[in-house]
Amino acid sequence: MTEAEPVPAAVPNATDSNGTEVLNATAKFVATPEGTALAYGSLVVMALLPIFFGALRSVTCSKSKNSADAPETITSRDAARFPIIASCTLFGLYLFFKVFSQEYINLLLSVYFFVLGVLALAHTMSPAMSRIFPESFPNKQYQLLFTQGSGESKEEIVNYEFDTKNLVCLLISSVVGVWYLLKKHWIANNVFGLAFALNGVELLHLNNVSTGCILLGGLFIYDVFWVFGTNVMVTVAKSFEAPIKLVFPQDLLEKGLEASNFAMLGLGDIVIPGIFIALLLRFDVSLKKNSRTYFYSSFLAYIFGLGLTIFVMHTFKHAQPALLYLVPACVGFPVVVALCKGELTEMFSYESSEEVLPASPRITSFPTVSGSPASLAASMETMATGSSPRHRRVLPTSM
Repeated sequence: MTEAEPVPAAVPNATDSNGTEVLNATAKFVATPEGTALAYGSLVVMALLPIFFGALRSVTCSKSKNSADAPETITSRDAARFPIIASCTLFGLYLFFKVFSQEYINLLLSVYFFVLGVLALAHTMSPAMSRIFPESFPNKQYQLLFTQGSGESKEEIVNYEFDTKNLVCLLISSVVGVWYLLKKHWIANNVFGLAFALNGVELLHLNNVSTGCILLGGLFIYDVFWVFGTNVMVTVAKSFEAPIKLVFPQDLLEKGLEASNFAMLGLGDIVIPGIFIALLLRFDVSLKKNSRTYFYSSFLAYIFGLGLTIFVMHTFKHAQPALLYLVPACVGFPVVVALCKGELTEMFSYESSEEVLPASPRITSFPTVSGSPASLAASMETMATGSSPRHRRVLPTSM
């Protein structure tokens, strides 16, 4: 979902820096054309970054020899169930906000997403840190192990392997996390949001194009229904104080970093098309033609779809289900390209899961966390979405 909060015809109340509504009986903020253009342009750029770099990292991730850092794969069965699970989660949150105090719910969520955000940001920073540190840096290995029971019945709950570089990343990420926890500043929100989105695109792999079409088609209906059919999506998005959306103030030019009237874009509108675009990049690589035709066509399609979403939202002054425009564009453009090149059958027969390591057992309860910071962040993000895709290796995000 994407929305411009402060436009008077669309939303009668402004919002403060925490995303809560503030009644304004005397005057309503009217965004300037410059402020609106800056906000929309910034949201588009922020949406493109995790898709582009996450897709590139997904290629490396799929070829990883380390089973702990390998991605999880969504199958067609998972894709078919995901819109139902997402709908139940969304409506459950809506009821929680109606029944219980919003303050206490958001306090609990803030602590949870603090931990989740620190891990996701640390994983995002890890490759850069590995290049920054010199080879002579004393990089010691550590292991955090929690078990349950004793003897033959002993079961691992957490088996977390990390090194000194990971600790540096966690320390830097923790500073951002404390800033977010204490101030709920929109920049800290976006840093975590971008980390979640990049992790999602990198680590969550569709097994084939057909599965991608099932997932995008189901969430197309999900997004349209919950935005146009009810007020549930908009209510939860405004009440939910967590970095599950990217925001940018339309009054930045007037108020600077303390601006408070935001346009927003849900992370689901980035990650869901993003994992499909990443799949097409891996398909490009599998063709071994030294071209990225399908990746670039789907990437341009995403830009077109998001631009159309913003145009319609700005014209009608109403929150829009971004997947209404993104899904036809991101699926339609590559299919047309494949038809023109005579590679449609080859595209739909491509199996991404053939390039990754063999499947591991399905997660049916609280997951055993094993491996590196990447695997821990991935496991926790899977838990955050209320779904449990087949553990053939990352993490879904919706809303």
